[in-house]
Amino acid sequence: MTEFAPEQRAARFRRRVVVAGLFMFACLALLAARFHHLQVARHEYYLTRAEDNRIALMPVSPNRGAIVDRNGVPLARNYSAYTLEITPSAVADLGATIDALGEIVAIDERDRQRFRKLLAESRNFEGVPIRSRLSDEEVARFVAQRYRFPGVDVQARLFREYPEGASASHVIGYIGRINTRDVEAIEGRGEEANYRGSSHIGKAGLERSYEAELHGRTGYDEVEVNAGGGAVRALSRTPAVQGNDLELTLDIELQKVAEKAFGERRGALVAIEPSTGGVLALVSTPTFDPNLFVDGISVPDWKALNESPDHPLLNRAIYSTYPPGSTYKPFMALAGLESGKRTITQRMPDPGYFMFGGHRFMDDKVGGHGMVDLHKSIVVSCNTYYYQLANDLGIDGIAAFMAPFGFGARTGIDVPGEAEGVLPSPAWKQRRFRKPEQQRWYGGETISVGIGQGYNAFTPLQLANALATLVNDGKMFRPHVVRYVVDAATGARRMIEPEPMRVLDLDPRHLAAVRAAMEDVNRTGTGARAFRGADYTSGGKTGTAQVFSLRGQRYVAGRLAERLRDHSWFIAYAPADAPSIALAVLVENGGFGSASAAPIARQVLDYHLLHARRDEPAAEDPEAVAEGE
Repeated sequence: MTEFAPEQRAARFRRRVVVAGLFMFACLALLAARFHHLQVARHEYYLTRAEDNRIALMPVSPNRGAIVDRNGVPLARNYSAYTLEITPSAVADLGATIDALGEIVAIDERDRQRFRKLLAESRNFEGVPIRSRLSDEEVARFVAQRYRFPGVDVQARLFREYPEGASASHVIGYIGRINTRDVEAIEGRGEEANYRGSSHIGKAGLERSYEAELHGRTGYDEVEVNAGGGAVRALSRTPAVQGNDLELTLDIELQKVAEKAFGERRGALVAIEPSTGGVLALVSTPTFDPNLFVDGISVPDWKALNESPDHPLLNRAIYSTYPPGSTYKPFMALAGLESGKRTITQRMPDPGYFMFGGHRFMDDKVGGHGMVDLHKSIVVSCNTYYYQLANDLGIDGIAAFMAPFGFGARTGIDVPGEAEGVLPSPAWKQRRFRKPEQQRWYGGETISVGIGQGYNAFTPLQLANALATLVNDGKMFRPHVVRYVVDAATGARRMIEPEPMRVLDLDPRHLAAVRAAMEDVNRTGTGARAFRGADYTSGGKTGTAQVFSLRGQRYVAGRLAERLRDHSWFIAYAPADAPSIALAVLVENGGFGSASAAPIARQVLDYHLLHARRDEPAAEDPEAVAEGE
C-alpha cells in the first residue's frame, strides 16, 4: 500500500480546498448575479408584477346623461334600484347558492343565463348581478337571511328608463347590453379603458348617435386584494365623470298629439322649424316601447316586434321612401318659373289628359279643369299642367332643380339610419340597372316624374326639409334634434348651432306666387275641408301616391286590399306670413291626402300655434274622399 508523505498530503488537501473554494465562489457569484438581475436590473418589472398581484383596479361606471325635450320633460333618465349580487371568489358553490337564493327571491332561467354570461366577462372579485330591480319585499326577505349567504349582497344601482314609453322611441332610441360587435367597435375606436365596467351602450336613435356625450368617463377604485382575489381594503379612488345631458328641439307634447292623430294607422310625420332646422316632431307609427330593450328583450317581445307585418321597429320618417305624389307640384311649379318655361300668369287648357307618344296620361278630374294657370294648378292639383311642364323641363332639368332642395340625398340629421332616397335621372338609371335596355331613359317616364310618381322615392324628412327651405326663402338648414349638450356637473350648456347647408338663389316673386297658391289650397282647394275654421293662415298641398301601377284602370279603393291602396300625403306650414313650422305627413295606404293626412296636419298645427288638442285620432273626411286629393 502506497503511503504519501505528510508534505504530499498537505498539498493535496490544499488543492481540494482551493477547488471547493472556487466552486463555492462561482456559486455565490451566480447567485449574486441572479439577485442583481432580480433586484436591480428587473426591479421595476417585478415590482409592477407584485403590485398587480396585490392591487386591483376596479372600474366605476359613470352615470349616463339624461335626455329631455325642449321644455325640460325627461325622455331618458336613470333611476336607482336594488340588485342582488354574488361575488364569485367568496362563494364555495355557486350553483347551490343560486338555488338557495331562488327560494327567497324569484330567479328564473333568464336571470341564470344572464348571470352566466356576465360571470364569464367579470373578474373573480367583482359582484355579478343575479337579479335586478328587487322589490322592497324581496330586499327585506333577503336581508333577514343574509347570514346564510356569504359573498352575496344587495347593491343599489342605476338603471335606464324611458318615462314616455313608446312616444318618440324612434328618435330617442334605447340602450342595450354590450355584445361582441359593440366590443369590436369600441376597440376600433381605442376606447376600451372607458368602457371597463360598463355593461350597456347606445343601440339606436340618439342613444347611439350621441353615445360619446351620454356615456361619461369611467372611474377606478384601487383595491388591495388577497391571494384568493378577495378585497382587503380600498387604497384610492378616481371618481367617474357623469355623462352629459341632451336637451332636444323636440316638443314631446306636440309629438304625442301627432302620434295620437295617426291612431292605428301606419305612417310618418316630420315637423321642422324652418329658421333653424330644429325638428319639432318626428313620428313613425306604429312605435315600440324602448324599455323592453334595456336589460335584454325577451324572446316573445322580440318575436312580436320583429315579425309584425306593420314593422314597428322601422323608422318610416327617415328610412322609408315613397313617391311624393302631388306634394311635388309646388316644387315643379317653382322649377317652371325659375327656368322660364312658365310665367305666373300663363294659362293652358286642360282637357282631362295629356297625350305623349301615343299614350294618354289622365288627369284625376274627368273632362279636365278648363283653363289653368300656375296658381290654379296647385290649388286644384291639376295633373295635366304638370305632365306638360315635365315634358318641357326634361328629366335633366327636373333633377338639376330638385337636387339643391335635398331630394334623393341624406340630410345628415343627427338620428342614425337615414336613407338616401331616389331623385331619378338618366345617370341614376344607368347606375341602378345592369341591362342596356333597362338603362335607357324613356320620355314617358319623365311625364310620371312630373306629378311625383315614377321612380321618385323620398323620405318624409326630405320632403319636410325641402318645404322648410321653400318657405324660408331658399335658406336650407341641416335638420337636427339636439339643441344643447349640457354638462351635468357644471350645468354649462353648449349649443348645437343651426348649420346652414346652402342658400338657393330663387326669385322672391316666384316664391311668393307658389306660397300664395299653397295658402289657397287650405282656403278653397283640396285642403280646405281639413282647415275649415282655423284661427290662423297656413299653406299646404295634398298628395296621393300610387303603390302600384293601375295600367289605365280606374282607382277604386274599396276594391283593393288595404296594403295596395294609395299612400296619403300632406305638406303644410304656418303661420303663412312667417312660418314657424313646416311639416310633411304620410299615411301608408291612406288614400287621398285630403282625407287622411291633412286632418293629422291640422291637429299638429292647432297644437303648435294654439295649444289646442283633440281627444280622438284624425278621421277620414268622407266629403274629402269624394272630392279627391
